Amino acid sequence: MTGRQVNIYLQEKTYNAVRQLVGPRQISRYINQALEEKLIQEQKNAQEELRQQLIEGYKANARNKKLQAELGGWEKFSTHDVLTQVAKNETGKKKKS
Repeated sequence: MTGRQVNIYLQEKTYNAVRQLVGPRQISRYINQALEEKLIQEQKNAQEELRQQLIEGYKANARNKKLQAELGGWEKFSTHDVLTQVAKNETGKKKKS
């Protein structure tokens, strides 16, 4: 495993507790594992926060009557209609060239 050496400051009480728990030669491994677990938790929290923001945004859009009316007009068009129009436009461009 590759890594980087860093200097960190621990309060004496914290250092002694960790050293007593894991032993003097295992402190780096213990701190690395604790940091990885904390990072995973922070990433999960950030994902959940984003998820909640998206849900609130979707709900706000669902309540927006003006947006719903505008989107309702688009429902009248099918994918086939759009693709047919694109094909016609492309054909028209080729004929002009």
